[in-house]
Parts: sequence; structure tokens; C-alpha cells
Amino acid sequence: MGYIQRIRRGTLADKMNLEALQMRASLMWEEDREQLLANPDAVAIPVEQFEGGSVLVAEAGGIIVGFTALADRADGEAELDGLFVEPDLWRRGIASELMVETEALAITRGKRQIHVIANSRAQGFYEHCGFVIVGRTEVTWRPAELMCKQLAG
Repeated sequence: MGYIQRIRRGTLADKMNLEALQMRASLMWEEDREQLLANPDAVAIPVEQFEGGSVLVAEAGGIIVGFTALADRADGEAELDGLFVEPDLWRRGIASELMVETEALAITRGKRQIHVIANSRAQGFYEHCGFVIVGRTEVTWRPAELMCKQLAG
């Protein structure tokens, strides 16, 4: 691993810290700030994702530096429900390392695809990871791309 020293399954004890990390990362973008502050529940991570072992936490020096959360879709495939990294650690490969482990988790669960709703700022990252645009949708307060990646396995 590069910057990350360990990736582990998230636990309910991590929930508040991960939601706070997600809020810090999300508030970096001025266009989202007002909506996020008015709707802090937008960063809530469902308890079921922890209980199902679907949250992966990246640590460096014993400190949480990022996480991902997977969800099951109605079609039986996987949805990347969240990928967040501490803002002062962006562009150090943390998200890429988390994505590799998240894909491996999805494969072990028999998934052939991972879907994600990507805002315009994240689209390039997901394309770099092998996702392609398959549609467009309206999310909480703006349009976003629907993206999908075929998994090997």
C-alpha cells in the first residue's frame, strides 16, 4: 500500500467519525455548502452497511483517512454508496487504494458490476478507475452522472 497502512471493515463505533469525515470532505465545495449545512442527515451512513461488513476504512498512523461504503442494488449488483477521503490528504492515492479493496469486496460477494452516482468533481476519478457513464440522474440538489464498472472475477 502507498499512504494507507491498513484497510479494515468499519464498525458502528466508526459511524460518527466517518460521517464527520464525509461532511468535512463535502463542505470543501462551496456550491454544496448551504444545502449540506441545512441537511446534515445527507451524510448519514446506514447502520445496515456496518452490520453487513460493507464499510471499508483506510487508516494511516492509526488515524482514519478515508472510507468507502457499498450497498446492494435491487438488480443484485453493487452500488458505491460513498467514497470519502480527508480533504488535506486528497491526491495521495487513498481513494484509488480504497477503490481496489472495494472492488475486491464486491467480487467476493458475487457482484459483476459496481454502479456509482458521480458528481462532476468525481467523474474524472471514476473514469480513471474504469467506470463509464451509463446515464444521468437528479440527486438531492443537482444532476449527476450514473456510472458503472464491469468487475473481473
